[in-house]
Amino acid sequence: MLLAGTGSASAHAALKGTDPADGSVLKTAPKAVTLTFTESVGLLDNSIRVLDPGNRRVHTGRQEHADGRADTARVTLPHLADGTYIVAWRVVSADSHPVSGALTFSVGKPSVTTAVVPGDTAQDAASTMLYDLARYIAYGGLALLLGITAFAMATGVSGARGLLVGGWWTLLAATCALLLLRGPYEQGSGPAAAFDPSVLRETVTSRPGLALLARLVLLGLAAVAAGRTGTAPRGRLRFAIVSVLSIALAVTWAVSEHAAAGIQVPVAMTSAVLHLLAMAVWLGGLAALLTALYRAPEELPARAVARFSRLAFTAVAVLVATGVYQSWRGLGSLDALTSTAYGRLLTAKLVAVLLLLTAAAYSRRWTARLAVAAAAVPERVRETVAAGTGRAQAVARHEDAVDAVDAVEVVDAVDADRERRPDPGPHRRALRRSVLAEITVGIVVLVLTTLLTGTQPGRAAAETAASTAAAEQPLGSTMVLPFDVGTPGGHGKVQIELTPGRVGENAVQAVIYGPDGGIATVPELRLSFTFKERNLGPLDARLTDRGGYWAADALNLPLRGTWTMKATIRTTDIDQVTVSKPVTIG
Repeated sequence: MLLAGTGSASAHAALKGTDPADGSVLKTAPKAVTLTFTESVGLLDNSIRVLDPGNRRVHTGRQEHADGRADTARVTLPHLADGTYIVAWRVVSADSHPVSGALTFSVGKPSVTTAVVPGDTAQDAASTMLYDLARYIAYGGLALLLGITAFAMATGVSGARGLLVGGWWTLLAATCALLLLRGPYEQGSGPAAAFDPSVLRETVTSRPGLALLARLVLLGLAAVAAGRTGTAPRGRLRFAIVSVLSIALAVTWAVSEHAAAGIQVPVAMTSAVLHLLAMAVWLGGLAALLTALYRAPEELPARAVARFSRLAFTAVAVLVATGVYQSWRGLGSLDALTSTAYGRLLTAKLVAVLLLLTAAAYSRRWTARLAVAAAAVPERVRETVAAGTGRAQAVARHEDAVDAVDAVEVVDAVDADRERRPDPGPHRRALRRSVLAEITVGIVVLVLTTLLTGTQPGRAAAETAASTAAAEQPLGSTMVLPFDVGTPGGHGKVQIELTPGRVGENAVQAVIYGPDGGIATVPELRLSFTFKERNLGPLDARLTDRGGYWAADALNLPLRGTWTMKATIRTTDIDQVTVSKPVTIG
């Protein structure tokens, strides 16, 4: 039902239009190059580069957003000579991922050019791999830091201090690595550029860089708070401090991911923060629970396990609700599940989450059995324990030998009653296995989540595909129209070439062939275009005789769609014929 009501939006900017158009042939040199995207973009030092036919870089003006619109990029041009030019571009989309590409245009007429698209318009494989690895490690560090803290607050068990400290250091190291690798990742350069002062300066002034710096500050505040409140903070004030720091840490992710772009940004940001916090509470809490089950299972009260089970159930409910919303927002259509990389990754994640929920269901079952086993203490055992305690005190006071013998008998009775209790050991071992399975699958889910946040969502992929298809349309079209005026020798054909065959300015060349197949001359050739769908036209191409062929350099076709082209050929002063043919303008 959600997918059926989807609208248009994107994350990962897609190139929507260019001026000049890709592949266009211009009569006069343009004064600027303007790129329009599907969402707001950030500009780098060399976001737009123009290469001349000799592969030399053109000295352009200052790059900026056209008319102050954040979804555009423009650079002014000097006077350009005739020939074909390449424009290489690279920008950072609103969700912090770099996008790049190239286009061509010609002035006067296309030329044989030696210019090639710069290699750095693509991503550097090493920088991308290291950046994604650091992002994955950061997710793991956050899960340990927040999840173990939540486990300690909910259960009162703080036996995973080592994991808590390890999570803090892991997140700190991963954040520092992301801050260094952000520049090479954006610019498509190698990892060696991570220590370039100019690259670092550009990173720390960008929105993703500021989010990473804020994360470092929050980690420092978390360390100070932990030092003052301990590993298991209690009380309203401590709970408030932990909550605020946790939400703030999650926000540093949300402002640099898919939630920051596209439709319903406020709702998406809230959903992303809740999704990340729920993930950390569940997986990090499972790590704390597993550690306690392995290291000191007898010191882990069943009621503590039950409390965490209720907390984990709440986290799972939040994960499911926010995950459904984010899947709808990212996909855009059911077809995207199979037709896009994002959809296929999302499908794999959904399968992994189902396995995770299955393991969680077993964990809840064993938690319930553990609680029942721990609570099944007969009332007479309690009375015996009380009697044993009183008798032992009497022995201590009077040091009476007979009472000492009685005390031993009481202790034996207590031990016998304990042997008759249900043994919680098997339940703990089963719970340990199911929690281990949860964590194992959870690691896979984190990997898929990291890949998803770096993959173009289905909505944006559809827009990019449409833009690419438009850009890859053939340059120009050639049509042949036979004609016959009904007189001897009054037949032949007219060959018309329309370039580039797109909305806007087009050039037309027409050649007339006679009955013998050779080029023929006629007194007049008229060409017009009509767009019946909008009652537009006829628009006269205003052909002129160029000595052997007819041409027009400035035919403006303002709408895309199927036009009707009519050619009127006059072979003598009194003989003429009109022929027509549909032509598609892209």
